[in-house]
Amino acid sequence: MHCAQYTAGTCRSCQWLDKPYATQLIDKQHDLSELLGGLEVGEWREPVAGQEQAFRNKAKMVVSGSVERPLLGMLHRDGTPVDLCECPLYPASFGEVFRHLKTFIARAGLTPYNVARKRGELKHLLLTQSQHNGGLMLRFVLRSETKLTQLRAALPWLMQQVPDLQVVSANIQPVHMAILEGEREIALTSQQALEEYFNQVPLFIRPQSFFQTNPQVAAALYATARDWVAERDISSMWDLFCGVGGFGLHCAKPETRLTGIEISAEAIVCAKISAEKLGLKHVEFQALDSTGFATGNEQVPELVLVNPPRRGIGSELCQYLDNMAPERLLYSSCNAQTMAKDIRELKNYRIERVQLFDMFPHTAHYEVLTLLVRV
Repeated sequence: MHCAQYTAGTCRSCQWLDKPYATQLIDKQHDLSELLGGLEVGEWREPVAGQEQAFRNKAKMVVSGSVERPLLGMLHRDGTPVDLCECPLYPASFGEVFRHLKTFIARAGLTPYNVARKRGELKHLLLTQSQHNGGLMLRFVLRSETKLTQLRAALPWLMQQVPDLQVVSANIQPVHMAILEGEREIALTSQQALEEYFNQVPLFIRPQSFFQTNPQVAAALYATARDWVAERDISSMWDLFCGVGGFGLHCAKPETRLTGIEISAEAIVCAKISAEKLGLKHVEFQALDSTGFATGNEQVPELVLVNPPRRGIGSELCQYLDNMAPERLLYSSCNAQTMAKDIRELKNYRIERVQLFDMFPHTAHYEVLTLLVRV
């Protein structure tokens, strides 16, 4: 993959871009095997890869420059801006959207936030695309509500220029820190969720809910989890750290008793809509802390699926699951280091199979799916 910014040395986010893609996969598989060293693995599945470029469904752009000539991209630590509108990780359609957004910023008078001076209003633009129908969600991250009236007044022009825009909101992030977004979200359109489909399963993306950024590989990950669970007649399962419900909704059959737990209320709203569309009658999604829910529950499902953030599930939940001892654990991880640490604490389980999913080409990061079976 060719990237002008990488060649110029102005952006090195894709640290492995000089490395042939086949070598990247070999190195990631080697890293995973090193992390699981000393643990018996029943079966190593071949890594799953997708496109090498234009695979991202989301752009997170720092806004800098001036209101007349905004830059969308990133800032180096010394404050030097880099425009990433032509980043080859984004689909080609994003380029036209970025062009209209630059004009819109000037029309609406949204002054880019200047980090050094702590002045200005517009901090970030967050753009997400549905692969299902091409619909777009756009979030303006603002320092305050000062420019909201101007933004609302100019928005019809932007909606006309970018007809695929379906969901627009303003996020208020008043803190002078490297924090992407704040807690408060203000809807600017009546529609507040993008509809997406992975493997004929409807999923919904709301402004503050997490969603995978590589749809092609994410669909393969969900389908694999579904297939592994389907090998056994599972009647009850928990989906902890469930997000918008992608794993549980893929794995649940009409008769399955599924409980999905996620701390984000926005994500739970999405999961409930999906379950209703699928006609699942024995599904319950709750906005709770996953560890708190599990450790306070005496029921033992046949399968527990965990998809934690990078920190892993932690010692408390590991110890509880090890003692509770459901028949199977399915662990999806975006950080194999913490996953390996967690698995070593699960003394009553063995690894039946493991598979790497390359969600993040040209970087050292990857996703892993591991099936653990009670000894």
